[in-house]
Amino acid sequence: MLIYIIRHGETDWNTKRLLQGATDIPLNQNGIEVARLTAKALKDVPFDVIYTSPLSRAVQTAEIMRRDRDIPIIPDERLKEISFGPYEGLCCAKEGYSIPDPKFVNFFSDPAHYTPPEGGETVAELAVRTTDFLTELIENPQNREKTILLSGHGACVKGLLSSLTISDLKDFWKGGVHKNCGVSIVEVKDGQAKVLQENVIYYDEKRSTNYFE
Repeated sequence: MLIYIIRHGETDWNTKRLLQGATDIPLNQNGIEVARLTAKALKDVPFDVIYTSPLSRAVQTAEIMRRDRDIPIIPDERLKEISFGPYEGLCCAKEGYSIPDPKFVNFFSDPAHYTPPEGGETVAELAVRTTDFLTELIENPQNREKTILLSGHGACVKGLLSSLTISDLKDFWKGGVHKNCGVSIVEVKDGQAKVLQENVIYYDEKRSTNYFE
């Protein structure tokens, strides 16, 4: 089994560094074009099925990645981005920072001790649901010979990989947030999963912006 994991393409909220979380924001034009470049680079990968977050930016990315393959795209709630509750739409950039809780910075710097606002999720809760999804995928014998694509989000993708790459939530952001349309590959042999690559992009890095969401 090969599992490809991609972060969605760029959105306008990404460029403004606004917290997106569970808010449904579509791709912008650069996001669409970068997804198309990534899809072209992976055009010969024999995907059997695509699973995606139900949020439109991930679904759009999944649809672009599918190209002309006659394969299903299956949404799954466990692939949604971490929820920031009432903080969604607020700015997390140094310039224009508008999040009222001074301890919110723990989300970036000390995720093990991050306390979300009411209605939001902890990093631990995100890790549990994404790991649950990945474990279910790996343990399903029907997937043994398949090549699968997962379309998700910045924190979601780190959650998917966390059970394979870290032993402590304090290291959740080790290596940094993935770039838009950054691609990771997990190989599964005899029930054991191994990360072959993480956060590889197939477009000019000048088209990417550094941000968390």
